[in-house]
This record gives sequence, C-alpha cells and structure tokens, in this order.
Amino acid sequence: MCGIIGITNKKCNIVDKLIVGLQRLEYRGYDSVGIAVINNDSINYKKGAGDLQSVMKRVNLSDLIGYTGIAHTRWATHGGVNDKNAHPHLDCTGNIAVVHNGVIRNFASLKFELESKGHKIISETDTELFAHLLEEEVNKNNNFIEALANALSKIDGTYSFGILYKKESEKIYFAKMRSPLIIGFNENVKAIASDLPALLDMTKTVLLLEDGEFGYISPTGFEIYKLLPGGGFRKLSVEEIALKVKTVELTPEAASKGGYQHFMIKEIYEQPNAIRETFEGNIEDPALIKAAEMISSSNRIFLTAAGTSYHASLVFSKILARRARLFSYPIISSEMSYVSSSLQSDDLVIAVSQSGETYDTLQAIREAKKMGAKIIAVTNVLGSAIVRESDFSLYTRAGPEIGVAATKTFLSQIMLLEMLSSFISYEIKTIDKDEKNNILNYLKYAPNLLQSSLEASDTLIPFLINFHKKNSSYILGRGLGSAIAMEGALKIKEITYLHAESYPAGESKHGPIALIEKDFPVYIVSTSDAYEIAGNAIEMAARNAKVIVVKPADLRLELKEDKRNIYFAEMPPSNNILELEPFILTPLFQILAYRLAVERGYNPDKPRNLAKTVTVE
Repeated sequence: MCGIIGITNKKCNIVDKLIVGLQRLEYRGYDSVGIAVINNDSINYKKGAGDLQSVMKRVNLSDLIGYTGIAHTRWATHGGVNDKNAHPHLDCTGNIAVVHNGVIRNFASLKFELESKGHKIISETDTELFAHLLEEEVNKNNNFIEALANALSKIDGTYSFGILYKKESEKIYFAKMRSPLIIGFNENVKAIASDLPALLDMTKTVLLLEDGEFGYISPTGFEIYKLLPGGGFRKLSVEEIALKVKTVELTPEAASKGGYQHFMIKEIYEQPNAIRETFEGNIEDPALIKAAEMISSSNRIFLTAAGTSYHASLVFSKILARRARLFSYPIISSEMSYVSSSLQSDDLVIAVSQSGETYDTLQAIREAKKMGAKIIAVTNVLGSAIVRESDFSLYTRAGPEIGVAATKTFLSQIMLLEMLSSFISYEIKTIDKDEKNNILNYLKYAPNLLQSSLEASDTLIPFLINFHKKNSSYILGRGLGSAIAMEGALKIKEITYLHAESYPAGESKHGPIALIEKDFPVYIVSTSDAYEIAGNAIEMAARNAKVIVVKPADLRLELKEDKRNIYFAEMPPSNNILELEPFILTPLFQILAYRLAVERGYNPDKPRNLAKTVTVE
C-alpha cells in the first residue's frame, strides 16, 4: 500500500504542494519517497530510501521546480528498501516516469521479455517494468493514450499509476485497477492521489475513479477512458463523468482515516482488500515454491511468534497437520529459549512477525541459528531485522497498519500461511495438483466471504454489546476454533480492558467451568473440525451461562437440548472448507472489541500500556 500524488497547473511551482501531499499520505508507506517534475522539456527527479523527513535531510526535494509533477511514498512489495527501488522509475529514454501502487503479478515474464528486447532494468521493482513497457508501446507510433491502453492490457495485477510523458509537459496520465485513485480539481489545479488527505488543502471537489479507468489530467481539464472486455477502450461521456463528482467536507486528519472515527475500524474494513493483495502478490511468486521445498525437506518444523502472530501460527500449524499430515511445533517467541538447545541443523524455524522487529522473535531466531537451524521469515515489512537475519523470507504485503491492535495483518498472515500450506501439501504429495488448485481457488474467493462476514457482524453488534454485560467472558473453541478464540479474546482484552479468556472447549470442564454463573457470557467458536463442540455449548448453558455460538451458516450442530440460553451468530457459509473459516469467524470479535471499547469511552488506536511493535525484552 503506497501513496501517490500528482499535480498540474499553469501558475506556480507545485513541488511544495507535492511534499505536503506526501506528508498526508505517509501513513500509506514510509520505506522511501520520491518526486519527479517536468521542467524545460525534461524530467527531473529526486528520491531516496527512508521516511519523508529523513529523505528531505539527505536529498533536498524542494530544489526541484516544475508546474507538473508526481510523487510517491512507498510501502515496499517487490524489491528491498533502498534508493534504487524508490519511485519514480524511468524508461530507457528518460521520456517516461512512473509511480505505482499495487502489484504486477506477471512481472517475471515481463522482465524476461523486456530484457530480451534490450531494456536495461535498474531496480528490483515490478513498477519499473511498466515504464519500459510504455516505452515499447510509444515506439510503435501510438499516441500516448493508445500506448497506455495497450500497456495496461499486457499486465496482470493491481495498480494505480501516475505517469509523466516528457513530450506532453502539462499532462499527468493515470490508470486504476483495484488500488485507490481519485481526481481532485478546481479552476486552477488538477490533481490525482491515492487518498483524500493529499488533496484537501487544494480542493474539496473530487472524482472517484473506478477499476479499468485511465486517462489524463491537465491544467485545463481531464479525460477518462474505460478499458473494455476483450480489448479496446472507450471515452467516458461528460454525463458519465458528472455522476462521479463529489464534494467532501472532511479535515485532512479525518480523511486519513477514510472518514472513520479510528484507524482500527478503518483497517478492519480494509481487510478484504488486504488479503486480496496478499493473495495476488504471492500466488505467482516463486518464493512460495522455494519455501515449501525448504520446509518439506526439513526434519522438524518450529513456528515462533508473539501475540497475534502466534495465533496466526497456530492456524497454520493446525491446517498443516490436516492437509499435509505434517506436525509442527508452535512456540511463543519468549519461550523459545527453553527449546532452542534441542534444535539441530536439519530443523527449520518459521518466524512470524508483522513488523519484522519484534524483540522476542529476533532473539528466538538468533538462538535457533546458533544451533544451525534454517530460518524462514514471514513478515509485512521488507528489509526488517527479521528479514536480514533469516535465510529466506515471505511477505504478507498488507500495507501499513496504524492501529496498535492487529487486524488486517492477522488475516493477511493467515492468507499467506494457508497458501504456503497448500504448496507444502503438494510438495510432499498428500494432495495432488487439482486439490492444490482447488484450495487456492477457495482462498481467491476469501476476500468476498470476508466482506460478507463484516456485513453480517455489523448487524449483530447491538445485540452482542447488550449480551456482553459482565466484566469477564470465555471464548471457547476446538481445533482451528481454539486459535480463532485466542485472537478474539486478545482483541477484547487489549482495547476494552475487559477480561476475556480463551480455552480449548474440551478443557473448560477441567477447571474454568467453575467460574460460570447466571448470564456469564460464553462464546463458542464452531469450526468444521470441531466434532464435539455442541456438547460444550450445552454444558455451559445448563449452568445458566449465556452462550453465543459463532459458526458458518451452513455448519450443522446437534443442539437438541434446552436452548433458552443458547444464541447463534450465523456467519457466511464456508462449505466446510476449513481454510476459509478464519476469514468468516474472526471479524465478529474484531468489531465487537472495537465497539465495546468505544462504548466504554476508550481510544482503540492507543490502548494503554501497549505499543505497535515490542522492541524491548
């Protein structure tokens, strides 16, 4: 998730406005920044690795001068965090500059094709390839709109592009496909941006672009075209464009939250797109095959993580056992020191960390490396400490997460790890190619199911807040449901300051059931691998607990006994596909925790005593 802004006018240098736009967009990425402008019929640019403030100290972006320019703040996906991978990227001639948010899935084949035609690729990014692809199309004597349409037809993935073409010095070209991009305009200024905050200092009149739309802005106006199925494109009419224009009344700060009250709820609702980015950014990446080979050839597999990442590791461990019939050892990072002395050179440790900087997880992999074990990192941040100290890395590509309580990064980790489990299962031949492809096709549909789950959860929240009257509650599950229950309980504890305890449901009668009294809230997380979960619901209800069974709508449970104290939260159907159930059942607890925190007067973005990344012992 990167930030893009482009501005064109006839009256003044726009560089200072681009810098303000980058400041407004920095929550979308802070690995590197760059600006390109057209001045005296040439493209001038400056860029560098680091956040905006540090790059400004190293590279004086304010020295640039131009009336037309584009800027970018990066959240790295393809290629490490360094100066050469920072945007903008130029073609061989220097006539074209490109900034990009998204992932080009067919980058490997495009790179091979372009290099075979003599293009010199400087960076490791997928974005640079598009600059060279545009160069190819322009050289065929197409006008630039035709060249852009032809180039877009050759890429597979997600994108929002901002493009400068030196020979048309007042225009900024753009294109959008499943990555946000809007146009802002007034009489003197036309601009594009990834998000509203970057534009609100200039205008409150915006046009919301749709997938498949592309075109250009200039100081005097703009044109929008639509890619057509099967090839070709058409120009949008004035009437079609008028329907897209909106006037917004938001402050830049409110707009950075997308109009939401808090980042946490914004990020909860961003989850369908986040897991789609994870899927599409990894499905054709050879790294999954390499990681599966490393894991399959290992003697023992250990998983180490902390907090939410540990819960994602538990999900992976359970699905790996079910699909690959492969046992793994999930261990909380701070407890790894008690195990590391038993590690051997043919063992492998998978370290899961959203930030890639978690102190306990770093210590765990350092101890494992001393014993000769191989390390695979699973993280959201390229170039992080865990990446640097691991033998191999996989990236969730979920974009920055501002809220302290992890939401979209949890389900993005699960998406990536479930994809990995299908590759491992195929590698060790517990499933065939068709079964592997079926699982991946199910996961491809997960963003739609997650969206439906968010909508279903919203309708249940008023009832659940009323239901959740006690200061303590249980969240119980079996199998995969026990891992989902642990994450649900953590969310409630960390932002509502209410006590919520998760247990394997079968273990609840070995002590925890003693706390049950009239109207004690008990959530039962029911998954398709939890064969005796109905009995746990019944025994809690028999002791006058208030029981909510959270389950996929098509999961049948035998609850024949008195159900006066048993209620149901029916989530979207899963068709008994275990891999889909975390995406269906998790959102209810995220939204419940958020609404309870707000109801109790707390800021869920800044829970007391907690930090986003724990970098101390």
